[in-house]
Amino acid sequence: MKLRALFLSTLVAGFSLSLYADDPLQPLHGSCSIAPSTEGDRVQFKLERGSCDGGKHGCNMNDNDMPLSNFTGFTLADLKNDGSHIDAVIAAEAGKLTCSGTVHDLTLSGDFTFVPDPGFVTRMRQMGFNGYDSEKLEAYTLFHVETAWIQSLQSAGVGDITTDNIIALRIFKVDAPFVKSMANLGFPNLPAEKLIAFKIHVNPDEVRQFRAMGYQPTADELIQMRIFKVTPEFIHHMQDRGLNNLTIAKLVQIRIFKLAE
Repeated sequence: MKLRALFLSTLVAGFSLSLYADDPLQPLHGSCSIAPSTEGDRVQFKLERGSCDGGKHGCNMNDNDMPLSNFTGFTLADLKNDGSHIDAVIAAEAGKLTCSGTVHDLTLSGDFTFVPDPGFVTRMRQMGFNGYDSEKLEAYTLFHVETAWIQSLQSAGVGDITTDNIIALRIFKVDAPFVKSMANLGFPNLPAEKLIAFKIHVNPDEVRQFRAMGYQPTADELIQMRIFKVTPEFIHHMQDRGLNNLTIAKLVQIRIFKLAE
């Protein structure tokens, strides 16, 4: 999944540049391109900064599908106007990114400038989040991380939110209604990392089916069951073979060691 790849590359870039986290925020520059996606309401958006030769730390490339609605200044129809100049803008609370270039063969190619917003850093510091550099704010801008959304998570009781896992929370669309739905399902006060795992792995309907079958899985057991494909159908299959009253641990072991095959 390209968004997950972008998330991982952001973490790597953030680690390599952590020594400069307290430097004054500076604009970022590089090359950019925008092309149509296979989905009509999205575009293929690429950013590259620095040289990728020899594994230099300055190399940083983002390549992902992005909603067309994130941009102002252009439409998909503009990509049909060969030779036209376009300024495509992503304006968010953390900063403003402008991709300026010329259209050729349905692709806008040119240069980008990202200008971080110091006011956002000040607001985040007041909320208890520090250690920001321009690279991280660029990632926040690409995913439209907003202070109101973070405050809503804090108000919903989410603990262990950090400057890094905020990006993952946003990528996987963890919000206050989701937190409430998990609490109503019987899993209140889940920390940020667990909520991300639940968003990826947990199916509320399956949870209800497990309970109807007499199982009361913990949060960790639910994630493990989902990873190893211990589904209600699998449990029924084991019961049909005369294997009743299997514990969750036994069911997971059967999956891991392929004993049901």
